[in-house]
Amino acid sequence: MAGRAELMVYGLTIGQAAAFAGVTVKTVRHYHRLGLVEEPGRDRSGYRRYGSAQMLRLVQVRTLAGAGVPLAEITELLDGDPQRFATALEDVERRLTERIEELIARRAVLHRLACGDRLLLPERACAVLDRLAELGVGAAYVAIQQEALVLARALVPEVFESFLQHLEHQLADPQYVALVRRCQDAEAWDPDDPRLDELASALAAKVLAHREQLSMPAAFRARPDAATRYGLINHHREDQAPAAVRLTELLEANLRAAGVDVPQQ
Repeated sequence: MAGRAELMVYGLTIGQAAAFAGVTVKTVRHYHRLGLVEEPGRDRSGYRRYGSAQMLRLVQVRTLAGAGVPLAEITELLDGDPQRFATALEDVERRLTERIEELIARRAVLHRLACGDRLLLPERACAVLDRLAELGVGAAYVAIQQEALVLARALVPEVFESFLQHLEHQLADPQYVALVRRCQDAEAWDPDDPRLDELASALAAKVLAHREQLSMPAAFRARPDAATRYGLINHHREDQAPAAVRLTELLEANLRAAGVDVPQQ
């Protein structure tokens, strides 16, 4: 009982007040600097003592801050009338809900990344990749196409659906599938191999047979960085296969010669 009487008479030191409120001494001093909690006077020994009023305010500030209320808004909240306090809390709750939803969405993305890039693609794109595998295309080549699709969806969303439609149509053509298998084999060729010219011409002919699917939407062509975006996708992983670089250059040259507007950096 003596200890309790002494506490009531002399109050708490800053360390005790911080411990009782569940914060650090540094935090209490920060609240003082911001004017959130009035700094108590000193006793005859030169120590600042926190009484019930300061402790109540400290607990209120700590609770609101812990609930996500910005420190800059706490004074106005605590010093306002009950109706204003309730309205402000509703606004804080709304902002917290939005933040929670944003964090949940970010967590979902992290989970999907942990499970592999394939989960970054819609089912339709995954079906195209499955079809490639079913047609005998190697896993390494399918993986490169998968990464290209992820890039395409992120960088050129305006053309992604039409691009998938084009792939679906082409994969139904046995001659095109045979050319895809040759592209896979060509990665091991020398960049000066004359077979690359023949392969590029054959690919261009197949692509040009459905020229209507090659048109770029006006929204994409209007982008000032359209060529850069295109290059990041169509020239993906070229550093790992010099022959693939040459094949892409030859294919693009064939398409441009035929009047196709292929973005050029």
